Amino acid sequence: MKRYVMTIDLRRCVGCQTCTAACKGANATPPGIMWRRVLDIETGEFPEVRRSFLPVACMHCGNPPCEAVCPTQATTKRADGLVAIDYDLCIGCANCVMACPYDARTIVHEQQYAYGGSAMASEAKRFDPARIGVSMKCTFCSDRIDLAAATGKIPGVDHEVTPACVNSCISGAMEFGDIEDPESNVSRLLEQTRYYRMHEDLGTDPGVYYIWDKS
Repeated sequence: MKRYVMTIDLRRCVGCQTCTAACKGANATPPGIMWRRVLDIETGEFPEVRRSFLPVACMHCGNPPCEAVCPTQATTKRADGLVAIDYDLCIGCANCVMACPYDARTIVHEQQYAYGGSAMASEAKRFDPARIGVSMKCTFCSDRIDLAAATGKIPGVDHEVTPACVNSCISGAMEFGDIEDPESNVSRLLEQTRYYRMHEDLGTDPGVYYIWDKS
């Protein structure tokens, strides 16, 4: 059994937002909707002030609260650990939006354009009517993970089957792989470092690990 997870080394993240841009480009999300964001956090008091960056998105939880509240079973946890949304089943009730402790889901009720009332050619070409009025979120680039299953390539190792945000990270802060494989890149990295998971005290079993120091 596989479980794909992401690791983010907070010591390396420079807050460049390249992962945000790469995600938006790969998934053609509507204006103002970003499935991956980077929070800019300031701590301390002058003159001892520290600036930190925290990339956030869907955590692809092992025990996703969004799945439990979905009345139509549109949200499901796949066998490989990804939390998926079936747009054909979603009724846009927003139960999952309210249940998610990571603020990872959004609903857009009408088509929007970057520059007002008309679509650019790229927007018109990539517009997906199935995503209007339904819950949306980061998918861990599930189309690429599905390609890996079909081709035998390895997510986190082979570029074309690795999430766009991971591929784009200029500082190498982000890694992706199968945590159930002790030889995977993420398993080896987590053995050597200290990390935490966001809101794991809620019992969600999040699939994103934030590295903050050596082990």
